[in-house]
Amino acid sequence: MFVPCDRGGGSANPDFKGFTLLMPAVSVGNVGQLAIDLVISTLNMTKVGYFYTDCLVPMVGNNPYATGEENSMELSINAEVYSLPSKKLVVLQIRSPFIKNKYRPFCQALLSWVKSSKCARVVLLSSSHAYQRDDEQLLGTPLRYLLTPDLEKAVGGLMQELNWKEMEKVAAYPGINDTEKVLHIPGGGITKLLFTESCSKGIQMAVLLKFCSEGDNIPDAFALVNYLNEWLQRIKSEVSSNNSTDTSSQWKIPSSWRLLFGNGLPPALF
Repeated sequence: MFVPCDRGGGSANPDFKGFTLLMPAVSVGNVGQLAIDLVISTLNMTKVGYFYTDCLVPMVGNNPYATGEENSMELSINAEVYSLPSKKLVVLQIRSPFIKNKYRPFCQALLSWVKSSKCARVVLLSSSHAYQRDDEQLLGTPLRYLLTPDLEKAVGGLMQELNWKEMEKVAAYPGINDTEKVLHIPGGGITKLLFTESCSKGIQMAVLLKFCSEGDNIPDAFALVNYLNEWLQRIKSEVSSNNSTDTSSQWKIPSSWRLLFGNGLPPALF
């Protein structure tokens, strides 16, 4: 359920008609969440509310996008909604893992909100275990996409022009029956369930994902958000003096990333 920020009132069910909803899957390396951080920070998006749910582990912390003392003490929770009307963009950031057996209730609540808020489409940023790729998935780029049938009609041709690779299906029973293929996204969290539910409910959804491993996943986040921008063009690419496109300096790293790997070692230890 969406709950608006207490900033002069507002509808409990705001109209995001025609907006693109951008959100992460809580998946391997937290790549989707890191990519969403870059989008919110770079576009200086305004927090408009919270997605209240009992499906996520409760958490509270300081403002991850603080720019100074005046907003550093603002609190953030496990699921928040940011908006940028000028670009018809609404973002749901998820900051904590799912409670066991709560994937399906969350997907149902989310898709119900998508319909009631009149979002045009959903873009899910995700990741999958690199070590569980099959032979076909080892070839070429580590980036993949999926489109629901309703969105395929609208943008499928563009994906072909971009020369993107669709997520391959893999054998349901490797070595026994290689003809029966299924969608398999190991480490992808809610990705497969949310995608299949969107297919059955006629919701326009795209999944953009990257194969990766746990570790320093900042480079993966940059790769995924550049992949997103290649399609949606929400950030203008900067051109350097040698006419090459600069894709690293266009994103603003949020202040919270300074502590991405925790505090440094106390000097008193030495």
